Amino acid sequence: MSFRARHLLGIEHLSPAEILSVLDLADRYVDLNRRTVKQSDVLAGLTQINMFFENSTRTQASFELAGKRLGADVMNMSVAQSSVKKGETLIDTAMTLNAMRPDLLVVRHPSSGAVNLLASKVNCAVLNAGDGRHEHPTQALLDALTIRRAKGRIQRLTVAICGDIAHSRVARSNLILLGKMECNLRLIAPPTLMPPGVEGFGCELYDDMKKGLKGADVVMMLRLQKERMDGGFIPSEREYYHRYGLDAEKLSFAKPDAIVMHPGPMNRGVEIDGEIADDINRSVIQEQVEMGVAVRMACMDLLARNLRAERGRAAVGVMV
Repeated sequence: MSFRARHLLGIEHLSPAEILSVLDLADRYVDLNRRTVKQSDVLAGLTQINMFFENSTRTQASFELAGKRLGADVMNMSVAQSSVKKGETLIDTAMTLNAMRPDLLVVRHPSSGAVNLLASKVNCAVLNAGDGRHEHPTQALLDALTIRRAKGRIQRLTVAICGDIAHSRVARSNLILLGKMECNLRLIAPPTLMPPGVEGFGCELYDDMKKGLKGADVVMMLRLQKERMDGGFIPSEREYYHRYGLDAEKLSFAKPDAIVMHPGPMNRGVEIDGEIADDINRSVIQEQVEMGVAVRMACMDLLARNLRAERGRAAVGVMV
């Protein structure tokens, strides 16, 4: 398989071939996860540390489950009870972790670039589980796998990403990945939630849902990230839902077979109507959760292969 990365810090540095390698391997892990016995030993003997500086349910649980299904020794580090709360710097934390000799380090951090900094200080493979407004690469990969399984392909689709674009690392990673796959990208949001410079991604911009959804193959809704808002970005949740919440009327402007996505957690009645979210004929939101475990298994498997190969070359060098 074509995958040369030492870390998975973002989508930007992955080639289309590397992205497809992740998706192809993840497809195999979907099959494994649907068996009665779901265990593999590809990470046997390796240690995985999950370090989340931000609260998470889906991402942390799926990384933990992925590691355990692959046979790794998995430790969840509680940052709330760690020395970080006592004033330890991120670099000191990295050096402490490095001394424990982990093999895989999964990190979520509220500051953009923090995961890259950690990766430069440790000897293991680092996976970015979301850093600030920068990227969330495994979310984009699981979204891509969900789309490919639902639509039969990932290339050259019309994808509408709707909602809080400004604060969304999910949107950024998806824009990069889907752009590499030559998709027609549309962003739909009120002007206050459209980030500056987004035109550089080569997408069409809309502040009208019905116009933006017209003829879309994929409708990707985003969560309103109130915790990252420090001003009046929307007049009210009621008004936001009226204009930008996905309901049956707005969805009717997309293609009849368009799929509906949401990275979760959902604010029903704000970003999306509950009946649309639960519509088994249109919504693939539960499939996204399932694909998340398989994609994270694939990413850790591929990084572990590269890590073992690197260590093997270093051992040969020492012997010589």
